Amino acid sequence: MTTDQIQLVKSTVPILKEHGVLLTSHFYKRMFVHNPELKHVFNMGNQQNSKQQTALAMAVLAYAEHIENPAVLMPAVDHIGHKHTSLDIRPEHYAIVGQHLIASISEVLGDAASPELLEAWTLAYQQLAAIMSGHEQKIYSQQTAKKGGWTGWRPFVVCERVKESNEITSFYLYPSDGGDVADYLPGQYISLRLFLPELNLLQPRQYSISCSPNGKYYRISVKREAGSKHPDGMISNRLHDHIYAGDIVELTAPAGSFVLNKQTPSRKVFISGGVGQTPLLSMLEDIVAKPDTQGVPPVTWIHGCRSEQVHAFKDKIAEICTSYKQLDQHIFYENEQSPAKNHYQGRVELEILKNEILKPETDYYICGPAPFISKHYEFLIANGVPVETIHFEEFGPASLQLN
Repeated sequence: MTTDQIQLVKSTVPILKEHGVLLTSHFYKRMFVHNPELKHVFNMGNQQNSKQQTALAMAVLAYAEHIENPAVLMPAVDHIGHKHTSLDIRPEHYAIVGQHLIASISEVLGDAASPELLEAWTLAYQQLAAIMSGHEQKIYSQQTAKKGGWTGWRPFVVCERVKESNEITSFYLYPSDGGDVADYLPGQYISLRLFLPELNLLQPRQYSISCSPNGKYYRISVKREAGSKHPDGMISNRLHDHIYAGDIVELTAPAGSFVLNKQTPSRKVFISGGVGQTPLLSMLEDIVAKPDTQGVPPVTWIHGCRSEQVHAFKDKIAEICTSYKQLDQHIFYENEQSPAKNHYQGRVELEILKNEILKPETDYYICGPAPFISKHYEFLIANGVPVETIHFEEFGPASLQLN
């Protein structure tokens, strides 16, 4: 790209800040009209709740702002790349997206979209597509290099269902071909695909693996979305209502960049809300199963949910506390009091636990709804915790820009 073309792209930053979601909403509508087959690839629930449009608008804006040095976006590229490989996104999809993105810029901006601006954005998009697809090819190569690794969709059989609470059920998934199960990093997720008769579409959803690597199966722990007929909850509810032992589901290989840091034996603090505990449970199980050779790291487990009835894995965590003396847990119930030790009424408040958790050489992992993550991230930052020691996972398309 020439200097003038770079400046043309940067000149659209104010427009993207103000009208980015309008542009991306137009883009998705246009793409699904002309390429309806992509409805099987994209989460249509995220289309209805505008999460996908917002996430794309933020990504396009960030790229325009940093087009002179896109290397600074590599953490975001890696995060998105894992999402894309988990959805089996391939280079040919980028060509379709590019066609509709440039057309949308022209249609939304109207007379302001000069031929020079459209040419600059075409080159900018091609550069971004090359960066993204190149990084994703590396992830695909890493997946296939593993024992039992694969790319694309692979059939797995549900061998067991376990009710963990009034809302959450675990599904134990084994390869239907009897082959090996690819290893993964604690905290990663898999994509699961089912056919939804209500939409007449195949639909993918991403679920954290809720157990530590074991070489035999993957376990996902899924929350029922009570009363939900919205596409956002249809796959979760279909798993609860229609998928039983012996049924087949399709999975992509484990992916994700929200993973346990094993490089240091630092103290770990896990902070979760509701079903957000699932990736943290995988991390915790891995720690207690394979203590670091440099020492046994102290762990603090902080979890919040509405009540004991919807509290999944409470017996499992209590069992780990008994055997792993370096683990302390603190439980917050919004709707009830509990006589148990280290149980509190109300939502999670880190202020109550600051003397225990605000210590040097500590890694913090937060998972839950976006407001939950923001609240506790901001508390840690306000109390002097280094940003590089705070890790978080937001379920769904990324909408938080905290780090």
